[in-house]
Amino acid sequence: MRPMHGMTIIVPMAHQRRSEPRLSSSSYAQDTAPSIPAPAAGLDPESWSALLAPRLAQFAGVARHEHVTRAAHEMNVPQSTLSRAMVRLEQDLGVALFARRGRTVSLTPAGRAFLTSVEGALAEVERAAESVRADADPASGKVAFGFLHTMGSETVPELIRAFRADHPRVRFQLVQNYGEAMIERLRAGELDLCLTSPIPEAPDLVARRLDEQRLRLVVPDDHRLADRRRIRLAEASDETFVTLEPGYGLRRITDDLCEAAGFRPRVAFEGEEAETLRGLVAAGLGVALLPPPAVARPGVVELTVTAPRAVREVGVAWLDGHPDTPPVAAFKRFLLSRRGHLLPD
Repeated sequence: MRPMHGMTIIVPMAHQRRSEPRLSSSSYAQDTAPSIPAPAAGLDPESWSALLAPRLAQFAGVARHEHVTRAAHEMNVPQSTLSRAMVRLEQDLGVALFARRGRTVSLTPAGRAFLTSVEGALAEVERAAESVRADADPASGKVAFGFLHTMGSETVPELIRAFRADHPRVRFQLVQNYGEAMIERLRAGELDLCLTSPIPEAPDLVARRLDEQRLRLVVPDDHRLADRRRIRLAEASDETFVTLEPGYGLRRITDDLCEAAGFRPRVAFEGEEAETLRGLVAAGLGVALLPPPAVARPGVVELTVTAPRAVREVGVAWLDGHPDTPPVAAFKRFLLSRRGHLLPD
């Protein structure tokens, strides 16, 4: 498998600890399918560890107070319930964690060793819960967004700038890669959305066409065809091509267009990035079918291909049935609203 070459950028967000109860049935926007349960009765809604790991949190509370009644009062559970929970915990472990004197307790050596690990585990639960809640926050959550290398210099920065005009605190994890690698990351749950081409067709994915982009035949500026403005692709059948590697969507499109023009391209160099290919063309090492550059490259001439119709469709894809957090749902709506206007003219 080819290594994944990508980058990750996280736009910083000032994180503030909230004082209101952290779980409520209205915590998600209307876009999301699942509802979030309210805290279980008798558990402090200010403590994720108490919600997600109650017996360990109860043990830590009793150990901290060395008194069952005071611990029960702090955690808002009946003293008898807490006492039974500690007995069950010791029975499950097969180890005495407390030495008891009435309602006063002290940790045994095994209890002290267990407490050290429990406190670390509860702190990690707390951090994990805070992290996923922060990522899902409607105003300041995170979108993991993948896109093709050719869209990184102009298209994606403009999209994010426009989106953040109305959602200024939403953060982005940005991943540049080729199409198949991004689909793998979608399926692995590492991406929420991706811009890709060709538009994937798979039963586990949802994909929507957003725009199309004309491809040009790029030739060196001293090439025999350099004084032309338009060309039929068949006229380049004898040329040496530089292309992206197999597995890249643009490589598949190049092969298909050449086949439609009646020939199989003779490939001299394969790369991973369109602007590198332009450099190879400028060095006189071949010709290439490429989307237009963000900035004109010296040393090359870009010809309009009249036949066959040389375009690539660009779309957005996501995992079918995967629930969206509010920031992901908002960005998805934004992308879909840009149908036909996604790419610069």
